[in-house]
Amino acid sequence: MKRFWIVLTVMLPTFIEILDTTINNVALRHIQGDMSAGTDESTWVITSYLVANAVVIPMAGWLSRVFGRKNYLIFSIGLFTFASFLCGISWNLSSLIFFRILQGIGGGGLQPISQSVLLESFPKHQYGKAMAIYGMGIILAPIFGPMIGGWIADNFSWRWIYYINIPIGVLSILMTYLVIEDPPYLKREKLKIDYPGIILLSFGIGCLQIVLDKGEREDWFDSNFIVTLSIVSIVSLICFVWWELKKAEHPVVNLKLFKDKNFFFGNMVMFFTFVNLFGSIILLPLYLQNLMGYTAFLAGLVLGPAGLVQLLAFPISGKIADRLNPKIPLAFGILMCAYSTYLMSLFNLQADFWSFVYPRAVLALGMAFVITPLAVLTVAYVPKEKMQDATPLSAVIRNIGGSVGTAIVTTIVSQRSQFHQFRLVENLTPYDISYQLALDKLNEYLSVRSFLSPEAVIYRELIRQANSIAFNEAFWILSVAMISMLLTLLFLKRPIFKKGGATDAIH
Repeated sequence: MKRFWIVLTVMLPTFIEILDTTINNVALRHIQGDMSAGTDESTWVITSYLVANAVVIPMAGWLSRVFGRKNYLIFSIGLFTFASFLCGISWNLSSLIFFRILQGIGGGGLQPISQSVLLESFPKHQYGKAMAIYGMGIILAPIFGPMIGGWIADNFSWRWIYYINIPIGVLSILMTYLVIEDPPYLKREKLKIDYPGIILLSFGIGCLQIVLDKGEREDWFDSNFIVTLSIVSIVSLICFVWWELKKAEHPVVNLKLFKDKNFFFGNMVMFFTFVNLFGSIILLPLYLQNLMGYTAFLAGLVLGPAGLVQLLAFPISGKIADRLNPKIPLAFGILMCAYSTYLMSLFNLQADFWSFVYPRAVLALGMAFVITPLAVLTVAYVPKEKMQDATPLSAVIRNIGGSVGTAIVTTIVSQRSQFHQFRLVENLTPYDISYQLALDKLNEYLSVRSFLSPEAVIYRELIRQANSIAFNEAFWILSVAMISMLLTLLFLKRPIFKKGGATDAIH
């Protein structure tokens, strides 16, 4: 019974933190209008949170050792909740962005610390069950975030997307205080503060997150702003790795965990999994609303069955991962994820509603069979006393994977749609017979039905077709990247759990 309360306690902050990273996207235009802000200015509401979040996540294990894990978890939830209140009462865009930074700092520790508490609450032979529970939170939150955010912003005020965090946060603090305890090996330590590591990490991860989030809008490396931040990020991260491995007495991030092959390759698969997940989550609603004319509500309905599939699939994947070689369900999940985005690459502008629902449901099934066994394999050989160092690393890799996926697909669609538009327009000439026949028919049809010229109608359809081809190419690239992860199964070792929680390994 105590394990049930621990699971519920750690899932609450995890769910609301991940929910908050996506819920703002659909409310952004309401914030923009209320604050009289431009599009580029208003996007800092999202970017500021992501940057603060990304900087804090890898330090969560170190902060837990310094302040005590329970104390740090309560502080993080408290800061996140209080900052949510401040976001709700913000009086201008600058104040909202500042409070979003505070919210990101508070939210940074919630995912990794909650995961480490969850894993430590289960014996190693039940890691599949534990991660099935955790996986439902990290996968369902991005699905429900846009739906909840859109409904609140349309029917109430955008401020309520922050106010709803307050009662959940207060309840979460109370439950953490009553339920969570620090094991003896995680008592507070007096550590020398690794100032160089913290500074280098902050610059490296912070600048990287800004580059990924703003790169497409700034036209990537044609922008001096993006070039400067990229150089700062690369230099800072290289120096950070060198400092942490060679010089730091008490490193802020335990990079030596990557010597474990399962941890290294498991996180590689996790990175590409979230590239696939966030890339497809970004593209599908855009395709539906911009090209197919779906409303936000109808686009949300396309995602709805995926949530139901995952609610059913995650418990099944957890049981299979505990009883069989986790590499078997992992291979199945990778294939399903790749197959789903391949199906999306076949979309056309005549597709019906269920043609969009089916591939998204397949992706949901695949994610359930990737997340759970992959988590079991990744941390199989990480000692419990180092779990709070391992989970922040996995969390930041997940987040960067999501940001990279978003940056890649938006860039592909933007650039390739221009390319296809240029190629298609080559045929719109007086010397093309098909074009002339279509023009004559449209002239006859539009003369009594519309004020639009036939050339305008044809050009508008040309742009739709060019964008559709670009979307298909982006989905296809996601599919190829995902299926390439099958090769990593050769390097992952199967865990064989013994009594008492010890593990042996076989390939």
